[in-house]
Amino acid sequence: MNWIEALILGIVQGLTEYLPVSSSGHLQIFQHLLGVNEAGGLTFDIVVHVATVCATLVVLWKEVTWIFKGLWKWDGQLNNEQKYALNIVISMIPIGVVGLFFKDYVDAIFAGSLTIVGGCLLVTAVLLALTHFYKPKEKEDISPLHAFIIGIAQACAVLPGLSRSGSTIATGLLLGNSRQKLAQFSFLMVIPPIVGEALLDFKHIVAPSAEYIAQHGDAAQIPTLALAVGFVAAFISGCFACKLMIEFVKKCKLIYFAIYCAIVGILAICLA
Repeated sequence: MNWIEALILGIVQGLTEYLPVSSSGHLQIFQHLLGVNEAGGLTFDIVVHVATVCATLVVLWKEVTWIFKGLWKWDGQLNNEQKYALNIVISMIPIGVVGLFFKDYVDAIFAGSLTIVGGCLLVTAVLLALTHFYKPKEKEDISPLHAFIIGIAQACAVLPGLSRSGSTIATGLLLGNSRQKLAQFSFLMVIPPIVGEALLDFKHIVAPSAEYIAQHGDAAQIPTLALAVGFVAAFISGCFACKLMIEFVKKCKLIYFAIYCAIVGILAICLA
């Protein structure tokens, strides 16, 4: 992977991590189109995912500091900040179970298949389209039960092509949660799982086994310049996409992404 390919893939990751079009699916499609060798791919994935976490913290810094300041206050009952943090923890349970026990199995079965990517993009299109036609009465706050259901949607999005942000936001909207708060919750709830996954995967990079090298290649094959360019590209494009997506959710314009996902899904199946 050279720095130009890293630049393109970093921009793709940054944009598609927040826009409801599946970052994993688009990365596979663009790697296929660019003919990028997947050697050391896990290292690059970790770098660009950490970049999108940094982008989330920058864009939603006010919300992050609001949560942390409220965590240390106690007046005999949970305050709004503590309830919000608890909902994030609850939303992490499904993805934690999938990540610890099933992710390697899912990766082994579905990774690299453009047919699966295309099919899951079509599922994403259906979910987004439903939010355009079904609009329940909005609830002011996200309940713990709804946080758990949204977390299940996030866990399902380990499938390549099934958009994490699309699945979680669409699920939340179909449950009747506030558009004003849902996009922010969706982006904040993914930070702990991404960081946790990066830490778990980091051990493979530090001390790779023979099996890991056979499957993913040698991380040293990716130049440092390419990793740096990928990080910066994913961070800058991620900041832009995060702000844009929050506005799209508020204005209920997800149907455009549904059409896009349907078109790209069909193209992916044709490329397979």
